[in-house]
Amino acid sequence: MSDCSNIEIVVAGEEHIKYVDEILETITAAAKVRGTGIAKRSPEYVRQKMLEHKAVVALCDGEFAGFSYIECWSNKEFVANSGLIVANKYRGIGLSRRIKERIFRLSREMFPNAKIFSLTTGAAVMKINFELGYRPVTFDELTTDEAFWRGCESCVNYDILQRNGGHKCLCTGLLYDPNEPYHNKVIN
Repeated sequence: MSDCSNIEIVVAGEEHIKYVDEILETITAAAKVRGTGIAKRSPEYVRQKMLEHKAVVALCDGEFAGFSYIECWSNKEFVANSGLIVANKYRGIGLSRRIKERIFRLSREMFPNAKIFSLTTGAAVMKINFELGYRPVTFDELTTDEAFWRGCESCVNYDILQRNGGHKCLCTGLLYDPNEPYHNKVIN
């Protein structure tokens, strides 16, 4: 385990493309260890997120420590915070929370009126999202954009989603709606 104090979390750009392969390898390895599904993304896709400044990368003295990205759906009505990953060396020190907080703020800065959502099977991510003001929702309250749901096809649990008509899976849907009067905690 490493120290989290030297880690900076920045909006990704062209200078961070060199981390793409490591990010994808870390995501794949984590999914295997957890035994849960995760939608696979191509190197080109992650690169594009960085070039669009729709991703954050955590670095410790130039070493990759973590990552997450944003994707818009339904004409920017919805924004998904996805791909959260922390390198093994930096787990257990609160870095995932810091990355989630930063990608949430970036989403609010770029798309202040959008509903922000996340799908996860992880209890820790659910807890962080709840503390940011998300609430658990049914999949029917999330984007109806077919392109989003096609992204689930690469997940090992896709058959469960299909068997349930696209309404349920092992993932929990979490939604932050900036127009709702209740928010447990909002990071501005």
